[in-house]
Amino acid sequence: MSKVRLPQLCLYLFLLLGHLNAHAQKKPYQYVNTLIGTAPSNTASARSHSEAGSELKGQTMPAVGVPNGMTQWTPQSRATETKCIVPYYYNDLIFQGFRGTHWLNGSCVQDYGTLTVMPLSGELLTDPEERASKYTHQSEKAGPDYYSVHLDRYDIQASVTATARGAIMTFDYPGEKEAFIVIEPNSDEGEGFVEVNKEKGEVVGYNPVHRIYQGSGEPAGFSGYFVLKFDQPITQFGTWTNDALAPGSKSALGKGQREKLGAYIGFGATTKRVTVRVGTSFTSLEAARRNMEAELSDMSFSQIRNKAQKAWDSALGKMEIKGTEKDKELFYSALYRTKLSPRLFSDVDGTYPSFAGGTPIEKANGFHYYCDFSMWDTYRASMPLETLLEPKMAGDMMQSLVKKAEQGTWMPIFPCWNQYTAAMVGDHVMSVMADAYVKNIRNFDVKSGYKYLKKNAFEVNTDAKSYASGMGRRALDSYLKYGYVPLEDSVWQAFHKREQVSRTLEYAYDDFCLSVLAQGLGEKEDAEVLRKRALNYKHVIDPSTGYARGRHADGRWSSNFDPFAKRVSFITEGSPAQYTWYVPHDMAGLQRQMGGREAFINKLDTLFEQGHYWHGNEPNHQIAYLYAYAGQPWKTQKWVHKTLREEYDTSTGGLSGNEDGGQMSAWLVFSMAGLYPVAPGTGEYVLGSPVLEETKFHLTNGKKFTIQALGVSDEAIYIQSAKLNGKAYNRTFLSHAQLLEGGTLVLKMGKVPNEKWGAAADSMPFSLSPSTP
Repeated sequence: MSKVRLPQLCLYLFLLLGHLNAHAQKKPYQYVNTLIGTAPSNTASARSHSEAGSELKGQTMPAVGVPNGMTQWTPQSRATETKCIVPYYYNDLIFQGFRGTHWLNGSCVQDYGTLTVMPLSGELLTDPEERASKYTHQSEKAGPDYYSVHLDRYDIQASVTATARGAIMTFDYPGEKEAFIVIEPNSDEGEGFVEVNKEKGEVVGYNPVHRIYQGSGEPAGFSGYFVLKFDQPITQFGTWTNDALAPGSKSALGKGQREKLGAYIGFGATTKRVTVRVGTSFTSLEAARRNMEAELSDMSFSQIRNKAQKAWDSALGKMEIKGTEKDKELFYSALYRTKLSPRLFSDVDGTYPSFAGGTPIEKANGFHYYCDFSMWDTYRASMPLETLLEPKMAGDMMQSLVKKAEQGTWMPIFPCWNQYTAAMVGDHVMSVMADAYVKNIRNFDVKSGYKYLKKNAFEVNTDAKSYASGMGRRALDSYLKYGYVPLEDSVWQAFHKREQVSRTLEYAYDDFCLSVLAQGLGEKEDAEVLRKRALNYKHVIDPSTGYARGRHADGRWSSNFDPFAKRVSFITEGSPAQYTWYVPHDMAGLQRQMGGREAFINKLDTLFEQGHYWHGNEPNHQIAYLYAYAGQPWKTQKWVHKTLREEYDTSTGGLSGNEDGGQMSAWLVFSMAGLYPVAPGTGEYVLGSPVLEETKFHLTNGKKFTIQALGVSDEAIYIQSAKLNGKAYNRTFLSHAQLLEGGTLVLKMGKVPNEKWGAAADSMPFSLSPSTP
């Protein structure tokens, strides 16, 4: 054996310690992989249950910016603002420019109010397909703070970093051919506008926004405005419409005939680098310029990037974790995706276009105004995560919803594009507002909010025009009459036009949430009525089968019933067997309706063991946690862990369905830590099976709450015992108040289930009805 000299040993130890120290100091944003979910899913569940092609995709993009920013920036591989088409697909391998995007993260809706900025060298090409450059993923550097890629066709290095309302780009040219930049407002109706000001070194423009779902194709009443400023003198310029170039033309305005248009500018053949500063707004060109000046000022690219890094570290660092490097990548990438929406909508001075019409211009005093609430998805876990980690921001979001109701006269159900929609079923602003209230968030006008929530719950909108536009709860008339939505009542003024059982189940939960808010505000009579309505779920759970089932107005159940049919008309995007479990507020009552706890457990076992569970769609997300309501939390631990490991990974196809505004990732964030908000509005989190050794919540009240999983591994997934602040703990849930108090929950993990832990009746989470024996 050869001898190692002391100096060599010291050098080796020095280098090793340096490597370990650098490894230990890696910051949360550095773990984020923004490419996860940009390719079709590779999970068995997605392939088995998805029908539409978009359901097989995460529908995410490598968004650059800051948490919940107004405009995010992404490489563009698809030139469209068409429904269900994301700006970027990993498998496309073409680059058409950097898009300033308002794509709803991981959705199947449409982009709006966007612009694209594309560098070229040599030949001037304006059509996005013709001008596109190939690139390799090896040259692609993607992070939440920065994106850079080498464009093989033009030998250009293109980079972008961003603020909430602005961006800065650098384009490094070969310096041997004419350096061009093309600016394109991606107007879906051909109504865009651009204008070149050579003397100021600017291009300005706008892209009018149009509605989707209710009022599809109608003007939304506002535009995406942009101002671009260049650090190099413009030597030539012009505009283009479709295939026709207009050299020297200063402006172009679309005629609404779906034509493509834009502006181009040139910088000469010797230019090596051009830096572009961009400001965006939803109110005016002047506001876009003010946003640019306020957020970018005269800071350099690296300074802006550093600010973005700090913003992400502040947001992601609210949860400090210990685990494997792969799990850190999985976790922080998921936490990043929960912070792309809802998006900031107000300018630096607080101005924003009025909800549901765009005029007049409003001003947010004392709060930031947010929009793009994918409410059917995000109320489940993504919004509760916001209330836990960012209560001030969550309160601003509640105030934004209140202002939408005040300006539009009805509380919106699924507010996107700063407009009403009836895109999905349910009425879940009731959930998020009640959840914020019970978690003691008060920086919003809760009384005004309650007024409009009550209007949604009790008042049938008889005005055909406004109802068709998305105002008012769908099918409320028959829901109040029968206590459920009968099969005869189709809702033609909605995107989902039937789905009566799903509507009933979701309204029952929403009524429960509103009863919580009513009780808190001293509205006792309302609370009593709503608590009774919260039991309406029983009207569509057939006691003879124990499953959710369609029902006629005369009380008859639907015929030819198959609970495992993957799609039926009275269920939203799933099977009756999956939607049966949508009674998050009253699992004890659901057990009675099914015939008892044993029947409840048997049906859960059937769902999971026979492969009927579909994690890729949100109504399934609480199901694995429901064993905790029936005295078998060890099965929750088993199925949560299995779902976590099989439905998520760090590959580009690592999501088992649409990200849907952050909900898929919020489930992962909570579940990796070891808890989940099954029923927002109750203030409880059900314990699962953590995969992280430790999760520390850095709370905004200055306290810390830590969850430690001793001996955890992919084999040791079962809770053997628990201690909260040093005392034995046998409950299968934590309250929000317990988290806010700070402390430590220690879970001892093992490979064999402890079937006694958490099995007692007083260990179970909240149910509206008394627990079953």
